[in-house]
Amino acid sequence: MAGTAGWRFPCHWVFRQSRGRHEHAWFRGGAVIVDADLRVPGDKSLTHRMLLFAAMAAGTSRLGGALTSFDARSTARILRQLGAKVSPLVAGRDITIQGRARFQRPTKQLHCGNSGTAARLLLGILSAHEFASTLTGDSSLRRRPMRRVTDPLAQMGARFTFEGQDGLPVTVEGGALEGIRYTLPVSSAQLKSALLLAGVAGGVPVEVREPGGRSRDHTERMLRAFGYEIEDDGDWIRFAPTGRIEPVSQEVPGDPSSAAFLIGATMLAESGRLRLRGVGVNPTRTGFLRVLARMGAPVAVENHHEVGGEPVADLIVGPAELTSTEVAAAEIPGLIDEIPLLSVLASRADGTTVFREVGELRVKESNRLALLASNLRAVGAQAEAHGNTLTVVGGRAMPAGRVVTAGDHRIAMAFAVLGTLPGAKVRVDDPACAGVSYPGFDESLRALAAGRRRRA
Repeated sequence: MAGTAGWRFPCHWVFRQSRGRHEHAWFRGGAVIVDADLRVPGDKSLTHRMLLFAAMAAGTSRLGGALTSFDARSTARILRQLGAKVSPLVAGRDITIQGRARFQRPTKQLHCGNSGTAARLLLGILSAHEFASTLTGDSSLRRRPMRRVTDPLAQMGARFTFEGQDGLPVTVEGGALEGIRYTLPVSSAQLKSALLLAGVAGGVPVEVREPGGRSRDHTERMLRAFGYEIEDDGDWIRFAPTGRIEPVSQEVPGDPSSAAFLIGATMLAESGRLRLRGVGVNPTRTGFLRVLARMGAPVAVENHHEVGGEPVADLIVGPAELTSTEVAAAEIPGLIDEIPLLSVLASRADGTTVFREVGELRVKESNRLALLASNLRAVGAQAEAHGNTLTVVGGRAMPAGRVVTAGDHRIAMAFAVLGTLPGAKVRVDDPACAGVSYPGFDESLRALAAGRRRRA
């Protein structure tokens, strides 16, 4: 899925071994003094959405600092199949997108790779196009549920044919849509965004309500930035089909979910300081910072500014002595992607940390809930998954063991962070899968290990 390129670090941290076509990485911790000034790659959620919005605009848009990961490349490839002109995604270069008001019929299946965001948001957009198209993905994505998205879209008038029971491949037959008022079964930014984008593409009103905590609101902010009317009364989100998408020239903030791994590695270091510049600090994405503060590891936030309707800032952090906490159900939608990192940090905290209502982890890129519990035990920590609750008991024994990632990028990066502890010996079986969301993760982690300053 993500290729076989291994991670190469200073020898006190990592060496790699190969067996045939497969590689894994051993993380051997050593004394680490962090002294780094870095930028993380562009936000994955925003990159997907900006590519989609730009492709639906009549004109040429420019994106700077966009993510160039495997997932982002999947979205760009599909948009080219649908008639948009998207320049190659190359790190350090702007992306130009020449959009079109209506997409063209694709001549073959639209392959989303590992990207659930691409698949679900495109289901919404394609529901308003009067042709049939088939979405598919890799083996991991084909196992992820799609009916929670297609059911409300079918209520709006689209038709779907599944080859299997619940996942990809699925054929979309779009057309004229009707508006919808819908309460989501779970708080989900992807489901919410699929319905809102169906409203944009179909020119119909959409009202959605999320139970429990609010999921990330990037789509709503982007709609406002493009001139659409969208209201949020704290209960219902209401979209009115006024205006049209215009081309933009915009920068993509750094991804807070990627930043979380470097923050975690710094907290486990012996001494030092890390500054991460230009990171998105959207309140629906920074729940993990509030949890870390409760665990005794506050992150300083400086240089606040705004980029394209999104709040951005620098994050400054140093090593910390961690204590346990309880993460409530209402917090989970705002930090679902950071639970792997938070759980490995919890294994080093004083006391027992509990994550409530994390069943959604079962339908991520892997059964993340089961993998987190089993991998934490595999490296010597105490962890259990009971129902929808994950419990992690902190300890001081040095982690040592083999981690099964199932190709899940966040599992790989979380346990790579744990392996940076002095005395640790952690093997990650598929380190290259980090490229799904964080190309260059090896370089960033190496920069921390070397105590080297890299200014953007």
